[in-house]
Amino acid sequence: MRIPFFDMAAELAAVRADVDRAIARVLDSGVFIGGPEVEGFERELAVATGARFAIGTSSGTDALLAIGMALGWRPGVEVVTTPFTFFATVGAIVRLGAVPVFADIDDERMTLDPAAAVDAVGPKTAAVMPVHLFGLRAAHPSVSCVVVEDAAQSIGSGPVRGAAAALSFFPTKNLGAVGDAGAVLTDDPALAERIALVRSHGARPKYHHLVVGGNFRLDAIQAAVLRAKLPHLERWTAARRAHAARYRVAFAAADLAEVKVPVDDPAHAYHQFVIRASARERLRAHLTANGIGTEVYYPELLHHAPALVGIPYRAGACPHAEAACAEVLALPVHPALPRDAPERVVEAVRGFYRG
Repeated sequence: MRIPFFDMAAELAAVRADVDRAIARVLDSGVFIGGPEVEGFERELAVATGARFAIGTSSGTDALLAIGMALGWRPGVEVVTTPFTFFATVGAIVRLGAVPVFADIDDERMTLDPAAAVDAVGPKTAAVMPVHLFGLRAAHPSVSCVVVEDAAQSIGSGPVRGAAAALSFFPTKNLGAVGDAGAVLTDDPALAERIALVRSHGARPKYHHLVVGGNFRLDAIQAAVLRAKLPHLERWTAARRAHAARYRVAFAAADLAEVKVPVDDPAHAYHQFVIRASARERLRAHLTANGIGTEVYYPELLHHAPALVGIPYRAGACPHAEAACAEVLALPVHPALPRDAPERVVEAVRGFYRG
C-alpha cells in the first residue's frame, strides 16, 4: 500500500459537506470581498489562537508584507532572520527594501538560535523574525527591538509572543483553504488597526488613502471554507501529534544511529515530521521506490538563492543551517495517515540502513 506524503482529498472528504454549505452560503450572499464571512472567521480565529485580534489576508506571504508595511520597514533597515525557511520569509523583507541579516539556527530545534539572533542585532535592526519551522515554535529572542513571528507552519502551537505573527492557510497547511489565504495575529490594537488599513490600499474611508498599502484582502469564499474547517483543527493537530509519537517509538525500537528525530516538544503542531538522516538522497530514493512519499524542506538555504545575490553574508556564518539543509527529510504525518503508517515508514527506513 502506498503512503502518500499528503492526502488532501481524504482530509477534504471528512468535512466536504460543511465546506460545500459554506461556499454555497457565500455564493448566495453575493458578498465576495470582506463582509460577514471574513469578519466571522477573524473573530473565531482570534478565539482559537488566543490572540486579541486576527486580520485576514490574501496569503501568508501578504501577512508578512502587511506587518512590515504597518511597522514602517523602509529601505536600509535590517531584519534578522534564519536562512533555513521558505523564501516568503525573506521575500517580504526584501520587497520593502529592508535588508535580511541571516543568523544561524539552533542545531536541535532547527529554528532561529536566539543567541545568534542577539549577536546579529545592530544599530540598523528594525526587527527580529524567528520562524516557527515545521510546527515547532522558535525560542523568543531577548532583544529590545520588535519581534515578528513567521508562524505560517505553526497554528495550534501556542499564542503570539511578539508584536505580530503571520499565519498561512495554503491548502497543505494544518488549517488549509482551497486556495491562498493568510492572517495576522496580534495583541496590539494600534497595530491591528494599521494592518487592517494597509491590507486594503491604505484607504479609510473608501477612496480616501491615508497610506500606501496593498490589496492583501482575504476573500469571502476562503474565509467561509476556513470557518468550516477551523472547528476540526484541534482534532487534526492531535492526530498529527499521535502519528509523531508512533514515529518516535518506532525509531527508538529501530535504534538507528543514522537518523535523528525532531525535538520532542508537547506544543509541536507537526506541520511536518522532519528527521535528519545520513545519505538523505539515497534514503529518499529508497522510500520512493517503496511507495512512501517524502519531501525535502529545504534543499537550498536562502543566502544561496540567485534572487538574493548581493545580500550581505559571511561564508560559513551559519554552519548548523548548512548541516541541516543536507540532512532533513520530511515523512508523512498528515491527519488522514493510516494508524500503522509510521511503523511501516520506519521499517522501510530501517531496511535501507540495515538491508
